[in-house]
Amino acid sequence: MANTYTLIEAKSLGSTTATITFSAIPQTYTDLKLVTSTRCNDAGSLSVRIAFNSNTSNFTGIYLQGAGSGTPSSGSDGRRAGVSIPTTYTSNTFTNDEIYIPNYTSANFKSYSLDSTQENNATLSYAELYAGLWSDTAAISSITLTLDSAGSFVANSTFYLYGIKNS
Repeated sequence: MANTYTLIEAKSLGSTTATITFSAIPQTYTDLKLVTSTRCNDAGSLSVRIAFNSNTSNFTGIYLQGAGSGTPSSGSDGRRAGVSIPTTYTSNTFTNDEIYIPNYTSANFKSYSLDSTQENNATLSYAELYAGLWSDTAAISSITLTLDSAGSFVANSTFYLYGIKNS
């Protein structure tokens, strides 16, 4: 990893948790990178949702998703922050998601990109790319992750937030 990356905070779950929040994010970096590995306790919950500064409004985005032997898809979807492996997938497998947020302190709208993959010992598993936009000029000081259903992240899910300097 480049020497300009600094770990801001790491979270490794010891028990089931519905919401993950990184608060009081320092405003001393140029960009942020959030790396997650998750599994959920819901059979149908896949999409992870993001909020900046507790705000869930003004998000837009577009994704391209491959589905193993299933049908690939694309579409628009606000607040997407990856996928989480449901209970119906292979035991003890977790996703690999990376979210990159450039210029998070600027007075401009905030773009972000996502690269997400799942592992499953079956014919159906997802990989996706996502480009998102938060149409707000506030600097990002907190990031919250939740699932799009009533599910929760399970024990051993991990979340790492890095600050990146441009020099």
